[in-house]
Amino acid sequence: MTEPTEPVVALVVAAGSGVRLGGEVPKALREIAGRPLVLRSVEQLAGGGCTHAVVVVAAGTEDAFAAALASAPVPVRLVRGGAERQDSVRLGLDAVAADPSLAGCRVVLVHDAARALVPAAVVARVIAAVQGGAPAVIPVTTVIDSVRQVLPGGSSVVDRATLRAVQTPQGFDLATLRAAHELIARDGVAVTDDAAACEHAGHSVVLVEGAREAMKITEPLDLVLAEAIARADV
Repeated sequence: MTEPTEPVVALVVAAGSGVRLGGEVPKALREIAGRPLVLRSVEQLAGGGCTHAVVVVAAGTEDAFAAALASAPVPVRLVRGGAERQDSVRLGLDAVAADPSLAGCRVVLVHDAARALVPAAVVARVIAAVQGGAPAVIPVTTVIDSVRQVLPGGSSVVDRATLRAVQTPQGFDLATLRAAHELIARDGVAVTDDAAACEHAGHSVVLVEGAREAMKITEPLDLVLAEAIARADV
């Protein structure tokens, strides 16, 4: 008898309105090459090894997201998000832990729906690192621009050889990430990503290779570039 596959859950954060991008629908529902960003994200995550998706959305958008994700390649559950990103992630993690169909889940990936072109190979690298024992894993790329730090009265060059740009999906041991989010909530700590929550809890973070095409779609120009990349891959 074949042993059941341990679930690998993608927690997709899609509750933002996308003010900088503009448009009349939430950013995650904007389309590139005819498909919503959130659907493309779930497809890429599934291609890399995720077996289920929990998508965190803003109140009142559930029907629109359900329609957008109707053709998703893995089971999708919609969860209503919170006031801030870290609140939304915590609510998504609670939903994962409370779902009987996900009993036994150990690996969870947290992904921004706006990084809709993340290659499946990057997803697979993150999953493999967590399954190999890392409590927190982030994909990164080298910084190609010159960087200056603004200082009182001037600025100084930062050695970009020591810098890395952080992407998603970030991968975690589920119990570790839930405990980290509970801790930052108790301590009143604001974080910009989930790896920082784990670092606050004392855990180390492992880096794996990311990809340039996993760019975050934030402004109108990003949408134009993503459209060109997506159509080139068709």
